[in-house]
Amino acid sequence: MRLIALDIRSLHNVGAIFRSADAFSVEKLYLCGITGVPPRKEISKTALGSEQRVVWEYTQDVNLLVEELKQNGFLIIALETGDRSVSIISILRNLNIKVDEVGNKKIVLIVGNEVEGISTSVLDLCDSIVNIPMTGDKKSLNVSVATGIALFAIQTNLS
Repeated sequence: MRLIALDIRSLHNVGAIFRSADAFSVEKLYLCGITGVPPRKEISKTALGSEQRVVWEYTQDVNLLVEELKQNGFLIIALETGDRSVSIISILRNLNIKVDEVGNKKIVLIVGNEVEGISTSVLDLCDSIVNIPMTGDKKSLNVSVATGIALFAIQTNLS
């Protein structure tokens, strides 16, 4: 499984995303757009060394990256709220996930900006748009928290 962190403003969130990526054995983390990259003390503070263990790459143009990943057989899933999204739990059961030659699941999760989310142009490139079902009044979570929940859901439902 791979992860794209797109336009994440907070370096502390970037660090927490590194930590979740490490905890859930993400094969590669792509930092895109305005997302900060190591080495930065704010990233290190929350990553706790994960920024040194997780394979990562920076790319400015997420559209080109997504197109390349799709051409290489990856299923692209965006984590986003809104009318186009469905429960991450319900969709995972129905996905046909391919596996590469060393057993990695060929799936990419995209998480986006803390305020604006993921742009429509990127969402249009995705195979699925998922959300985390919430029963409270608040219908969104901090991006790093949501990333951890989504990675757990993917790992649990695809194992």
